[in-house]
Amino acid sequence: MSDNFPRNPRGNDRGNDNWEREALERIALASVREQRAARRWRIFFRFVFLAVIAVIAWRVFDLTGDHVAKSTRHTALIDLQGEISSNGDASADNIGGALESAFEDDGTAGVILRINSPGGSPVQAGIIYREIKRLRAKYPKTPLYVVVDDMCASGGYYVAAAADKIYVDKASIVGSIGVLMDGFGFTGLMDKLGIQRRMHTAGANKGSFDPFSPETPQMTAHAQDMLDQIHAQFIDAVKQGRGTRLKDDPDLFSGEFWTGEKSVQLGLADGFGDASYVAREIIKQPDIVDYTQKESIGEKVVKRFGASVGDAAVRALTLGGKVQVR
Repeated sequence: MSDNFPRNPRGNDRGNDNWEREALERIALASVREQRAARRWRIFFRFVFLAVIAVIAWRVFDLTGDHVAKSTRHTALIDLQGEISSNGDASADNIGGALESAFEDDGTAGVILRINSPGGSPVQAGIIYREIKRLRAKYPKTPLYVVVDDMCASGGYYVAAAADKIYVDKASIVGSIGVLMDGFGFTGLMDKLGIQRRMHTAGANKGSFDPFSPETPQMTAHAQDMLDQIHAQFIDAVKQGRGTRLKDDPDLFSGEFWTGEKSVQLGLADGFGDASYVAREIIKQPDIVDYTQKESIGEKVVKRFGASVGDAAVRALTLGGKVQVR
């Protein structure tokens, strides 16, 4: 008889089973909801992470001036920063490409080449100098002005001399119109340590300027002749670029350098002002568009690796150092 009537839930095994089952179901559902929420957050953060990576990748691999948006009348800006060399941002390829893009743009009212450089390769500097001259002849209505930042010395000034005008800060360093070739000699140290240099060459002068061999009068004379030739090329470029603005000073081409204030007095520069001033007051177009080309990290690694190998080979087989307008 007792089996026909339900027992008290607390004392009924079937009631206890239902209560436990419901509790377990609620716990399981809560766990599933938490897992779904956690999964959604994980997906969300993954998308955010991928978006950040995509932005970084775009900034790394797309930092060139080739994609500058065309605009109405504006001032074009190109930065020449650091050592002028074939394997850096201030290479003739990068600067020349940026200059070409700036001059070709119909909206360009004038070009500013902002220089902050101690110099570097006379070859690269000469190529940039000639490219400026070519573009100025091709686009005679588009002026190019150089604005000097902290320094415009040696090869940097070689490039600047091609500009219509040069603007400096009073504290800028300007000049150093000279050429050098540096290196080391280890013969004295080798003698003290009892080390012998063993080098075999084909060609009487192939081992010239080897840092582990003694220097000869013939080597010194040959090096000086090369430096004098490059110095003369440098002087000629400056005279062609600056013309009668240069003052008659015996130290002008001695490799000496001066403040921006003194450089104006010597005719090496034309006035004072930064990029904003030149755009606003000289070109009369305050809107500035940056055309500077910069290599990506991947391009820099590949190029510098190849250049380092080549430079090491040249140093080992020919000269003890490299010629620089610095």
